[in-house]
Amino acid sequence: MTHSRDLKRILRDLLSVDGWAARLSEFDDVPVRRLIGPLFSLLLDPSETVRWRAVSVFGRTVARMAESPSSEKGPGEGLEAARVVLRQCLWRLNEESGGVGWGVPEALGETLARNRRLASEFHRVLASYVREPTCGEGNCLDHVPLRRGVYWALGRVAQAFPDLLAQEVPTLLAGLAESDGACRGLAAWGLGILRAGEAAPKLVALTSDPTEVELFASGELRRTTAGSLASEALERLAGI
Repeated sequence: MTHSRDLKRILRDLLSVDGWAARLSEFDDVPVRRLIGPLFSLLLDPSETVRWRAVSVFGRTVARMAESPSSEKGPGEGLEAARVVLRQCLWRLNEESGGVGWGVPEALGETLARNRRLASEFHRVLASYVREPTCGEGNCLDHVPLRRGVYWALGRVAQAFPDLLAQEVPTLLAGLAESDGACRGLAAWGLGILRAGEAAPKLVALTSDPTEVELFASGELRRTTAGSLASEALERLAGI
């Protein structure tokens, strides 16, 4: 049996090369529960590219776990096992965990985008991490990079299940007023995906924002600006 450290190294080697996505089936014979630990570790990898690709594989893996047919379930598989992993994600975002939770919002969002049942159960908790405590949920994250991750995650879930995320339009609208430009840009990206017409005036005001934003989409990392994302969102609104 491959040791966890060896599995992490094998995964990292794969995520470091072109064509990585086409080779993910090589891990389909590995029990999904054995992939979770190495993937959590890879969310902290020094390479930005590896970290983002690990987000994709994390979501794919937990979705596989949730969707395992009853006849094939082993220890650590099935919908409840997937819920346990997502609760681990939530714990890592809790100050009491003693950590910071780098990459966790993104991994959580990618997972929800791949399984509607999990998305329906966890999307409001995800959104609560960028809502102010006055909303009654009290989960608002202080660390700006984590908040960026939440806005990205909301946009990613919106791509898959816009009907579920429609109720988070107010959350994303509030994100356009964030002090951090990358948060503003990612909130604009999500609003464009949802074609939220009410966002148009605020998006227009954001189009001149030069703040650089890193956006991972379709398996590739793209460097853009908050203003460009606002302009793209407006173009989507124009197509309503």
